[in-house]
Amino acid sequence: MQAGTAQVASILGSLSAQHLLDVLGVAGVFVILFAETGLLVGFFLPGDSLLFVAGYATVAHNSLHFTLSLPALLVAAPLGAIIGAQLGYELGRRAGPRLFSRSESRLFRPEFVERSDAVLRRFGYAPSIVLARFVPVVRTFLNPMAGAARVPTSTFVTWNVAGGLVWTIGLLLLGHAIGNVGVIRRHIDLLAVLVVLLSVVPLAIEVGRRTRNAQKAR
Repeated sequence: MQAGTAQVASILGSLSAQHLLDVLGVAGVFVILFAETGLLVGFFLPGDSLLFVAGYATVAHNSLHFTLSLPALLVAAPLGAIIGAQLGYELGRRAGPRLFSRSESRLFRPEFVERSDAVLRRFGYAPSIVLARFVPVVRTFLNPMAGAARVPTSTFVTWNVAGGLVWTIGLLLLGHAIGNVGVIRRHIDLLAVLVVLLSVVPLAIEVGRRTRNAQKAR
C-alpha cells in the first residue's frame, strides 16, 4: 500500500508545473500547451498552473532555483496554445463524424457533438471558444467538438487566437507580477493550486445553475 502511494506521489510530482518547467524549460511550455489543447490525451496536463509558475520563474532571484525568459515565454506559450487548439479543431472537423458514429466508442459519441453544438449556439461561438481556455479539461475537448459541430473555420481561428493570447499572456504576466511580492514568493505552490481552483469556478457555477433549473422543471 505504501509503495503504491509513493508511486502515485512520484507520478504527480513529475507532472507538477515546477518539475516540468525545471526539466523542459521554455520549449516544454510550447509542447505541453500544444498537447493539452490539441490532443485529447493531454487533458490532464497542468496548463493554468504551468503558465502561472512559468511567469513567476521569470522573476530574478525566485525560489524555484531556475529562471526563464519572459520574452521567450510570451512567444512560445501563445503559439503552443493556438496551434494545439487549431489542430484539435481540424481533427474534429475531419475525423469527428467517423469517430462519433462508432457506437462502441465511450469517448467519441454523437450526443457529445450535439451537446457541444448546443452550448456553442447558446453562449455564442466567441464566448464559448474564449472562456473554454480558462476551464481545465473543457479547453481540451471543446476544440475537436467545435470542429465536429462545424463551427465556421474563420470564426474558430479568430477566437482561438484571441482566447489563446488572453489566456497565456494573462497568466504569464500575472505570475510575473505577483512573483515580485515577498509574501507570495514564499507560498508560490499554494497560489498555483488556487489559480487552478479559480479556473474551475465558471464551470461549477454553470453546472450548479443547470442542476437547479432541472430540479425546478420536475
